[in-house]
Amino acid sequence: MRSFLVSLLALLGSLSSTAYATSQDSPPDIHQSGFVYCANGQVNTFNPQKVSEGLTVDTLAAQLYDRLLDVDPYTYRLVPELAQSWEVLDNGATFRFHLRHDVAFQTTAWFTPTRNLNADDVVFSFKRIFDKNDPWHSVNGDNYPYFDSLQFADTIESIRKLDNYTVEFRLKRPDASFLWHLATHYASVMSAEYAHKLENAGKQELIDRLPVGTGPFKLTEYRAGQFIRLARHEHYWRGEPKMPQVVIDMGSGGTGRMSRLLTGECDVLAWPAASQLTILRDDPRLRLTLRPGMNIAFLAFNTNKPPLNNPAVRHALSLSINNQRLMQSIYYGTAETAASILPRASWAYDSSSKITEYNPEKSRQQLEALGIKNLTLQLWVPTTSQPWNPSPLKTAELIQADMAQVGVKVIIRAVEGRFQEARLMDMSHDLTLTGWATDSNDPDSFFRPLLSCAASRSQTNFSHWCNRDFDAVLQQALDSSQLSSRIEAYRQAQQILAQELPVLPLASSLRLQAYRYDMKGLVLSPFGSASFAGVWRETPEVKKP
Repeated sequence: MRSFLVSLLALLGSLSSTAYATSQDSPPDIHQSGFVYCANGQVNTFNPQKVSEGLTVDTLAAQLYDRLLDVDPYTYRLVPELAQSWEVLDNGATFRFHLRHDVAFQTTAWFTPTRNLNADDVVFSFKRIFDKNDPWHSVNGDNYPYFDSLQFADTIESIRKLDNYTVEFRLKRPDASFLWHLATHYASVMSAEYAHKLENAGKQELIDRLPVGTGPFKLTEYRAGQFIRLARHEHYWRGEPKMPQVVIDMGSGGTGRMSRLLTGECDVLAWPAASQLTILRDDPRLRLTLRPGMNIAFLAFNTNKPPLNNPAVRHALSLSINNQRLMQSIYYGTAETAASILPRASWAYDSSSKITEYNPEKSRQQLEALGIKNLTLQLWVPTTSQPWNPSPLKTAELIQADMAQVGVKVIIRAVEGRFQEARLMDMSHDLTLTGWATDSNDPDSFFRPLLSCAASRSQTNFSHWCNRDFDAVLQQALDSSQLSSRIEAYRQAQQILAQELPVLPLASSLRLQAYRYDMKGLVLSPFGSASFAGVWRETPEVKKP
């Protein structure tokens, strides 16, 4: 045990924030033995269960971990992953999963597994999230934003191991969305054996900083704000990944990342700016992939602060925003104006939903009739591009200019990092420019995390809105296994949102990915980042003289 503890402490020292600025710090053979994936973002934990969005769940989770279920990026259907089959019992209140055999955990510098995945790992992973009395629940904080917003701790009656390869979840009531939530990257499965070793060493907090999973790649190096190096998992259950390593580069901003793609220092550019599309399309050395995305950009009103607690004020302010100009100046044809918090690709999208009109004169009249004068609002906005918004600061400036035309002063507060999960929860903001993307095709993964009463106490309901009628309609949708009943319930939910307007939907954008011409096997999923296991580099044929 002492040697295990010493190796952990030594590794923790090596995973430091050493300066890193250019690709010269990467091994000279990175482009022969792997590839460089350039993305914006910060990493505060390697555990996707502990975040609501960001690089950990958008990119890293698919490399480090597996889930019980997955969603096919082409058919949008649930497919097996660690669970090779499952049964739905008791009218949707019990779910039984039959696990795959011979699924190996990663061997890392800080942990060598002695067994393959079994039911103990699944029970450990989910009891930590859902059981508030579990000793691991509060390690590194007791927040599990996605599942907290769904009230899963109050939904799960029990999680139990039936045998080494069978796990059963019992719910207090039927939930038609349950399987879909287990298919998100928030539901990653971790090693109970690794947790036991950490517990014996008194270093439980390292479980989220030195990850161990069953995914195609394992962590080997991390330098905060600069890069993450992953090495392939040689015993990955789907077969050995094609590339020996991947470097995820976080060290450059938008234009810097674009320049590095053009020079070949980046092989793949995640979320390129829409304004860069012309360059990407015209360069023969580059390829561009576009797909509809399960995402939404929106403006959230802090409904706990007057005068924004009045729906009439929220509607009047919404009339001032020129959404068509946002489409032209921010998205350059890579998004559509949103009429609902659900993307149009969702099966529950209400086609009768109407886009908020742009009418500044009407906005001024309504604000005046409401007695709103000399209103000053603080708009909080992230500084880096997001999957749902390539230029948040520019979007904020356009909204600021629009509201100025109706006599409302907007002060922009640019906030770096996971601002939604920390500083927004003190409720001092007025407006938040944000969005949401999910790797689930179930509408519940939009409605409850973003707008339920439970989510207003977690870290995902940015408007702090709570409406019991809305929650009741969502529960109706979960209680029914009939698709037609669920569609009707979600139609009612969208009507309530249109009336109350706690958030103003702005855009649903395409997912974009740019890459060098020799990169093959990249999958762009509408639900989030896909595994890099099948990515490879095409070697040019050498012509014989």
